[in-house]
Amino acid sequence: MTLTQLRYLIAIADSGLNITAAAERVHATQPGLSKQLKQLEDELGFQLFSRRGKSLQAITPAGQQVLERARVIVTEAGNIRALAAELRGEEAGELVIATTHTQARFVLPPAIGALKRRYPDVNVHLQPHGDALVLDMFERGRADLAIVSTSGEPPAGGLAVPLFHWRRAVLVPRDHALARAARWPSLAELARYPLLSYESVLRPESSLRRAFAAAGEAPRFAFTSRDADLIKTYVRAGLGVGILAEMAVLAEDAEDLHLLDAADLLPPCTSWLVLRRDRVPRGYVLALAELIAPQLDRRDLRRALAGEEPARWPAPPSWRELAARARSVRAA
Repeated sequence: MTLTQLRYLIAIADSGLNITAAAERVHATQPGLSKQLKQLEDELGFQLFSRRGKSLQAITPAGQQVLERARVIVTEAGNIRALAAELRGEEAGELVIATTHTQARFVLPPAIGALKRRYPDVNVHLQPHGDALVLDMFERGRADLAIVSTSGEPPAGGLAVPLFHWRRAVLVPRDHALARAARWPSLAELARYPLLSYESVLRPESSLRRAFAAAGEAPRFAFTSRDADLIKTYVRAGLGVGILAEMAVLAEDAEDLHLLDAADLLPPCTSWLVLRRDRVPRGYVLALAELIAPQLDRRDLRRALAGEEPARWPAPPSWRELAARARSVRAA
């Protein structure tokens, strides 16, 4: 039994039992992966997967037990390598970040740029998805960290550290009736228009949907997307009123879009960094956290990952405060 065989086993399970997809994930050939799987099953003396012809149909009960232990072994092998690299002072490696499109597009570029300047030999792999897929990817061990947002409790599945608070913005074309109004709209007024927002509003637990429901309104979400730039594109096309994260509103958007202040209408959100408790953190992972949220200290993060989580993390700033601080640093 080898670590390679165990990694292949995990890849098959995480690829929906698709041998071709699993081989691509671990950069192996399909015949080579199949051969290693057969050798592992021959050594163990039982099948890890039930089969129909040449296709894998399901993980057997015995295979499930082996898979659970294989994940632990492969993770710990990675931890030994990470620990050794840290003790050697090595500053090279791979960093996989699972996050949303909005964080990837509007929040992370300055931090990742600074990280690459500090750690030029670290390869960064950004994986933007919807919130649910981000956390699923993280929990499956396919990312070193996740950055997601909630309007309530912190995300589960790892060490969740608050980065910053943010609010939603309401955008309309400059010639829209709401742009000409003398006051900010109510939720009832917004609900009269087709709304354009993130695809997360389709879920019943959406805080945006709950806010309208609490006001007795049933909004119509005429267009949804994971991508804030697409939402703004279709606001410009006249499809309706856009509701998106304030981070996604850029100065140049004011040329043809009008921003409505929704601070008192919709619940605030918090962006969280989620770190894996089962992995030895590399220095560049903790450095990224400090670059996104300067109130954090990597020593506190290390202690928390070792089980000494503070009673309260430093108060996260608002996005506006964080953005203003970044502008002042660049100006200096």
